[in-house]
Amino acid sequence: MKRFIPFMKSEPYVAVIRLQGAIVNSGRGLDNPGLAPVIEKAFGKGKPAAVALEINCPGGSPVQSSLIASRIRRLADEKKIPVFAFVEDVAASGGYWLACAADEIFVDPCSITGSIGVISAGFGATDAIGKIGIERRVYTAGKSKSMMDPFKPEKPADVKKLKGWLEDLHATFIDYVKSRRGTKLSDNPDLFTGEVYIGQKGVDEGLVDGIGHLVPVMKERFGDKVTFKRYDQKKPLFARFGARIVDDAVAGIEERAAFARFGL
Repeated sequence: MKRFIPFMKSEPYVAVIRLQGAIVNSGRGLDNPGLAPVIEKAFGKGKPAAVALEINCPGGSPVQSSLIASRIRRLADEKKIPVFAFVEDVAASGGYWLACAADEIFVDPCSITGSIGVISAGFGATDAIGKIGIERRVYTAGKSKSMMDPFKPEKPADVKKLKGWLEDLHATFIDYVKSRRGTKLSDNPDLFTGEVYIGQKGVDEGLVDGIGHLVPVMKERFGDKVTFKRYDQKKPLFARFGARIVDDAVAGIEERAAFARFGL
């Protein structure tokens, strides 16, 4: 009630944004369009003492990672609100990209962080379609239009081009981490190789700032009377009523596969 009475100081509160799941560009997980209203509300309603990011994310789309992190940083700078990240099971790859949007990053002793790299994975079905009597027919205008077709034999030139793209994305990821973590980072040559670090080892390497959980750390910073207001990404209406059961099942399998890379 004090918050609405003039000249009375209201107790501080922290806006909490939950970032759970893989980062995708399909509307089935964490993405910029779905999170935009959540992030805008967290920074825009009242004047929070801080915004806290609860992260449990194995990674995903580099573009969506960049867009989400950029939105968080823009609002934090505009409104001069500090941002803290609290990692649960994992903040790896794109998940760590999101964590770096915070001014400080805290982890559980068992949390996984890092995996600063880029991956592209797929399947080749050239022999399979031949065995069942299917002929692949592709017509293009432009020699690069059918690159990496999974139903055609892999071409060394296409692989070389793809690896070049991955190297460019990796360099962008590294630059972003360095811009956010700066001199906190160790000089470990394996830091940007896709290696992951558990708990205190992430602190030792400068990837994160300390071991700590949301409530005790925020109470330590803002006092025992600090309160919390949570903001979560809402599922589409039809998804909640089962109209996208198959789509959500596929997304669930993909997400489980992403977490499984880290033994989770």
